[in-house]
Amino acid sequence: MTISRIGTPEQLRDPNYLPPLWSAVPLGIQHVLAMFVANVTPAIIVAGAAGFGFGSNSADFPEMLYLIQMSMLFAGVATLFQTVTIGRVGAALPIVQGTSFAFIPIMIPLVAGKGVDGLAALFTGVLIGGLFHAALGTVIGRIRFALPPLVTGLVVLMIGLALVKVGIEYAAGGVPLKAQGSDAYGSWASWSAALVVIVVTLGLKFFARGMLSISAVLVGIAAGYVYCLLTGKLPVGAITGSWSQAAAFALPMPFKYGWEISFAAIIGFCLMAFVSAVETVGDVSGITKGGAGREATDREIEGATYADGFGTAVAGVFGGLPNTSFSQNVGLIAMTGVMSRHVVTIGAVFLILCGLVPKIGGLIRTIPIEVLGGGVIVMFGMVVAAGISMLSDVIWNRRNMVIFAVALSVGLGLQLEAMGTAPGGVDALQHLPETLRVLGASGILPAALIAIVLNLVLPQELAAEATEEVSGGLSGHGAGLRDR
Repeated sequence: MTISRIGTPEQLRDPNYLPPLWSAVPLGIQHVLAMFVANVTPAIIVAGAAGFGFGSNSADFPEMLYLIQMSMLFAGVATLFQTVTIGRVGAALPIVQGTSFAFIPIMIPLVAGKGVDGLAALFTGVLIGGLFHAALGTVIGRIRFALPPLVTGLVVLMIGLALVKVGIEYAAGGVPLKAQGSDAYGSWASWSAALVVIVVTLGLKFFARGMLSISAVLVGIAAGYVYCLLTGKLPVGAITGSWSQAAAFALPMPFKYGWEISFAAIIGFCLMAFVSAVETVGDVSGITKGGAGREATDREIEGATYADGFGTAVAGVFGGLPNTSFSQNVGLIAMTGVMSRHVVTIGAVFLILCGLVPKIGGLIRTIPIEVLGGGVIVMFGMVVAAGISMLSDVIWNRRNMVIFAVALSVGLGLQLEAMGTAPGGVDALQHLPETLRVLGASGILPAALIAIVLNLVLPQELAAEATEEVSGGLSGHGAGLRDR
């Protein structure tokens, strides 16, 4: 299809323009395909960490399907908040919402090894954190000064660094096999499936065009899936069994997992809401610049933040994970040049329909964990790259180098120390209350807090002799580190 057949340049820059349905429908589904795998992956990771995911042979198989189902359903609902709007909730822009990777390092410690019993505190935290996130919409414009690229870039980088270990564990065969000390963990059969996904994904991303390039991760996972079928790693009986066990239609259940107050969960979700809110502000600005060639208005930024929060809160009531705007769809708008919010509304309706059909979740659940590992290695690596990209906007003077160095050293150090501690063993934070220990072990929140505080209290220029000693004489050297 050509742009001229869809509409005039003025129409394509108008969020309220509805292209002809023959073009609007495939464009809307394209938005869903671009985010589909990334949207359901956090639910699979959380279920696996809790103990009813891949390789667990758990009797709680339906719960895995339910989490996947809710990921699709409430990504669609949250997207409708953005595109259709309800009062001040929503930006009336083509913003695609989906399950956020940013919260995974907070969620994994909350549910690790607890099975379904760990979900009550998790979803209570999602609900309260979502309401707090929505409240940020009233002040988002006034607190942006405390979250410059130095802080947000560091946080996104830390999120990516916390996630890359998950990708490798999945590609090698999954945490259950690792815990069992199985010889199958890290075998060629596991790695080959992950490598097929990575090779196909990179090949399409760099050498294909159009829809194939945009959906490279999705096609790569499909290729890995077929590879596992051909090699016998995925028996056909597993697919038919999962399909037959899943219902053809099911509605969400409010407070399905109960209600449990966990201060670690509430504090963690509320603090990470700042990160998600700033990410959404950036995505809104990217959409208006890339699609309409203008800056985002205060009303659009506030409405997008409200929709972010309320979408997350509603998801938490029914067993869905936190939602945020998806950056890959921002790039898709810039590429297609179609700014219509109605196109994204069509995609949202498609997501909701998928979420009401558990059989779709049943098929997704049969994806071998190694295949998913190949996909998330690419996706989580892109999170790290996104953080580095945000940090490229930082003026790397001596002051900012010191802030970054201290925050990264403490945050990453706590994270790695916690990862290396055996269950029940002593760690560096063992004398803290349980809530603070869980939050500190993530590494992300300590790093963000240190960066925010130091950025607010340190003078704009530090003494040269002090920073030269701290940086070992490297401050200000190199193309990317010069004072600007």
